[in-house]
Amino acid sequence: MMGHSRLLASLVFALLFGPALASRAIAGPVDMAAINAMDRAAFVVKFGAIFEKSPWVAEEAWERRPFASLDDMHAAMVAVVKNAPASKELALLQAHPDLAGKEAQAGTMTASSVSEQASAGLNSLSQAEFAELTHLNNAYKAKFGFPFIIAVRMHTKEGIFSEFKRRLQNDTQTEFANDLQNVYIITRLRLNKLLDAG
Repeated sequence: MMGHSRLLASLVFALLFGPALASRAIAGPVDMAAINAMDRAAFVVKFGAIFEKSPWVAEEAWERRPFASLDDMHAAMVAVVKNAPASKELALLQAHPDLAGKEAQAGTMTASSVSEQASAGLNSLSQAEFAELTHLNNAYKAKFGFPFIIAVRMHTKEGIFSEFKRRLQNDTQTEFANDLQNVYIITRLRLNKLLDAG
C-alpha cells in the first residue's frame, strides 16, 4: 500500500507533467479480470460516477476493454474526454459544484464531492472565508463560464484560496486546460478510493 507522502508526491508530479504521466503515477493491485468481464450496464453502475455527473465517460470507456491495469482503465477514460467535442468537455466541467457553494449548502452534492471538499476543511469555513470563497466562485464563473476545479485532497484550505486567486489571472484557454487536468487527478483518486487501490 502506497504511503500518504509517496501518493502525494506522485500526484504533484502528475499535476506538473500531465495526464499521461498521471495515469502511471499511482498503481494498486486490482482484479482487472472481474472489471473486464462486466457488461456495459454493470460497468457504468460501478464507474459512472467517477467523472462528476458524467456517466457517458464510463460508458464510452467500456468499449476500450480489456484494460491491462487500473492505470490503463483511467487512461481510457481520460482519452474519452480528450476525444470528446469541446461542448461535451465544457458540460463535464460545468457539472462540477462550486467549492462550498449552493449545492454544498443545499446538501445536493455527490458523495465524492462532499468527501473531497470536507478533506480540505471547506465544510467548516468561517463567515469571512465563506464570503471570500463565494466572491471567488462568482468571479471565476463570470470570467470563464465554468466553475473553478481543483484536486482539493492535494491542497490545504489556504493553498486552495491561493490557487483560486492565482488562476483567476489566467485566460480562458489556460483555465479550461487547468480544470481538465485537475479533473483527471480527481478521477484517478476516486478510482483508487472506490477500489481501495490507493
